[in-house]
Amino acid sequence: MPFHNSGGTPVRSGTVTFGTHVIGALGVDWATVESTAALPVPIGPGARTEHTWTVCVDAWRVPLGMHVETRDVSVRWE
Repeated sequence: MPFHNSGGTPVRSGTVTFGTHVIGALGVDWATVESTAALPVPIGPGARTEHTWTVCVDAWRVPLGMHVETRDVSVRWE
């Protein structure tokens, strides 16, 4: 996931939250599981960085015939 600090001060801390959806065989969204991770900081003014996270969902939350999709991402930085 790419990040770009377009501000004039460094980003020193923050979190990224992922909303991973459990999708049924017919496309019905059965549940959303949230997970949070720390941002790859510091990110200097005008700097760009990229980071990858692994998002895990307990197997019992994804019955046979269903799959997961991470659809929602939100970021909080300071």
